[in-house]
This record gives sequence, structure tokens and C-alpha cells, in this order.
Amino acid sequence: MTTFPLEAVMDVVALIARIVFTAIFVGAGIGHLTATEAMAGYAAAKKLPMAKLAVQVSGVYILVASALLILGIWPDLAAIALVPFLLITAFVFHDFWTQESPEMRQQEQIQFNKDIALAGGALALFVLYASDGHPGLTLVGPLFT
Repeated sequence: MTTFPLEAVMDVVALIARIVFTAIFVGAGIGHLTATEAMAGYAAAKKLPMAKLAVQVSGVYILVASALLILGIWPDLAAIALVPFLLITAFVFHDFWTQESPEMRQQEQIQFNKDIALAGGALALFVLYASDGHPGLTLVGPLFT
């Protein structure tokens, strides 16, 4: 019976984790670029300057970060690059504490919590890939080692 070394298994699991983690960003990035007008309207309502351009730039930004993370090109940099996007999105766009309607407050709080949790996951991936002994299956190793 052939057995796989644990390290090889963990490398595959890490690759799967990167793909699953970034799926939400790939979908969002595509949405930023295909539904720009609708998203820009929401961004403008939140008083974001140059809303249409901001939506387009942020869409490209998260798609690039996701591609780098999936492919394992400076995965530590790619992971940490998602954190500012998530924190800005959480605090600017999902400001549940300003909502008067209980339904809107709850909806925005769920989105806020999602973004904060994803930021935590991105930070954990950063630490994992910036550490010695980081998982393999990357095209280019970490930048911050």
C-alpha cells in the first residue's frame, strides 16, 4: 500500500483552502466589473468619492490578490493585501450601527461580521505563508520571510 507523506497532503489541503477562501473575492471582483453601475450607486450613497472608478479599481484589486493567492505567487503578500479591502468594506459599507431599521441593521451587521471574519482569515493566511515551514504548492514563495 502506498502512503502519501503528510507534508504532501497538507500542501494539497493548503491549496484547496486558498481556492475556497478566495472564491468569495473572485465572485465579488467579477461583480464589481460586471455590475459596476449598481455597485457605484451603492458606493455613492455611502459617500465614496469617484464611486464608479473606486468600484472598478477595487474589483481589479481583489481579483489580482485572489489570483496571486490561488496560484501561490507571494501568497503572504496576496493574503495581507485583502485585509485593507475587507476592513474598508466592513466599516464604510456595512455600518450597521447607523441603520434605523432593525432589518437593515441585522443585514448590515451580518455583512460586517463576514468581512471582519474574512479579514481574520486573511491575516491567518498571511502568518501561515510568511512563517518558516509554510505549505508548498506555490509558484513563488513568500515575500516576507
